[in-house]
Amino acid sequence: MTSDFSGKTILITGAASGFGRELAERLSALGANLVLGDLNAAGLDELADNLSGKIVPVCCDVTREDDVQTLCERAKDAFGGLDIAVNNAGFAPPMKGLLETSEDDLDRAFAVNAKGVFFGMKHQIPLMKEHGGAILNVASVAGLNAAPKLISYAAAKHAVVGMTKTAAVEFARDNIRINAICPFFSPTPLMTESGFADKQDFLSSGVPMKRLGEPAEIVETMMSLIHPGNTYLTGQALAVDGGVMAL
Repeated sequence: MTSDFSGKTILITGAASGFGRELAERLSALGANLVLGDLNAAGLDELADNLSGKIVPVCCDVTREDDVQTLCERAKDAFGGLDIAVNNAGFAPPMKGLLETSEDDLDRAFAVNAKGVFFGMKHQIPLMKEHGGAILNVASVAGLNAAPKLISYAAAKHAVVGMTKTAAVEFARDNIRINAICPFFSPTPLMTESGFADKQDFLSSGVPMKRLGEPAEIVETMMSLIHPGNTYLTGQALAVDGGVMAL
């Protein structure tokens, strides 16, 4: 696997923590050139200082198109192009029912989770059109099914799945593979800092495997989906959920 990612230019948003951080650590060890974006500049710099190889950290707010465009341009400026992109930055709102959800709640969920992915693909795809590439969008099982008390999050993640499938068809002839990964709850900072830390036992009870997926398990699937040898898989929204979606 080392030779497969060695020298590849890979862009990751939301790289300072959670899935993004672990993915960056793995890919750095495999010799990839990394362009890492996150709003947490201090966390991003700390990560970059602890990685080997060629790393370009960029403070980036994915809700701002100009920030995302700059992030993608850094890949071209530093490494001449882009092979793989992972649109991982996300936001988990507090649990609220539909009637308690405000317009601001909806706007915030869409700004980070949906617009961030849209802006990413819009500026990543042109860098891949000549030679092909792979894009992975981080969605959620909430983008495949109902998510009671998380309607704004579910709506935004459904949008991610829809955009993924649409873009995959639109750019299939350019040999650009675009997929989404749809995890169930996993104990990343996104989850634990959003008020779900004390709900892990309850959430686990609804999973056929009776546990939540560890971040390392989710990242293992992410590695498979972006693997350069995985050349015929596109337009898919893959649930990584311990069997939840099989119920």
